[in-house]
Amino acid sequence: MDWESVSSLVDRAQAGGVRISDVVLEQYGDDGGRARALDEMKRRLHVMQGAVRRGLEERLASRSGLTGGAARRVETARARGGSVLGDSFSRVIARSLAVAEVNACMGRIVAAPTAGSCGVIPGVLITLAERLDRSEQDLVMALFTAAAVGGVIATRATVSGAEGGCQAECGAAAAMAAAAGVELCGGTPAQSAHAAAISIKGTLGLVCDPIAGLVEVPCVKRNALAAANSVAAIEMALAGVESVVPVDEVIDTMKRVGRAIPESLRETSLGGLATTPTALEIARRLG
Repeated sequence: MDWESVSSLVDRAQAGGVRISDVVLEQYGDDGGRARALDEMKRRLHVMQGAVRRGLEERLASRSGLTGGAARRVETARARGGSVLGDSFSRVIARSLAVAEVNACMGRIVAAPTAGSCGVIPGVLITLAERLDRSEQDLVMALFTAAAVGGVIATRATVSGAEGGCQAECGAAAAMAAAAGVELCGGTPAQSAHAAAISIKGTLGLVCDPIAGLVEVPCVKRNALAAANSVAAIEMALAGVESVVPVDEVIDTMKRVGRAIPESLRETSLGGLATTPTALEIARRLG
């Protein structure tokens, strides 16, 4: 499959008057190949939905004691009318936290694009689909667009925190969700590309500094923050706001920035929040 550039996907979609997801699905060949791809993506969607439910319904707690309960707190506040910016935004935050907490508690998730960034896409897309009354098929197709953008990022840059910092994990997830979210909202392929670019620019340079080497702090809450970034990018792109720098150039910049981030800030727990007095005490306690 051609994951070389987002622009090529946009060009092909525009030429055919179709969505990016349609272009991606065509690459699976005949009807049988496309049917199998759709079934597999639907299966992954169901895993995402299951993780959302578990994270919101169960009283989760990680073995370290660092993670658990944040999603339920946000959801409880929302249900009581305590949302600051509205019901849907609170749902995005709660669901992103829920899936990330399930991951921290060794539950079943979809690495999208990584386990550490698994909450962003379900938090954004499941909420948008619900808000807009989109079908399961619409949501499945949007995931193909997310996958395509993630594939380009993996090809041109990286989705590894150890290689490129958290910009490569939560940042990539936010871009994937932004592009897919625009499509789910009825936006154009070009608007999807602008949303991805805007989203990535908002996370350039984001470091990976997990406390005690665990994908918990600050990782779980970064999922929610990346989801908020994605929602902002979707809003801007749908309003006609464009990225001055084309998305593929932004992705290339992500790669260069990732190489410039010191090793201490690339998942080694040798810098950033991982070396604060509190974090060092936690690491000592957990041994």
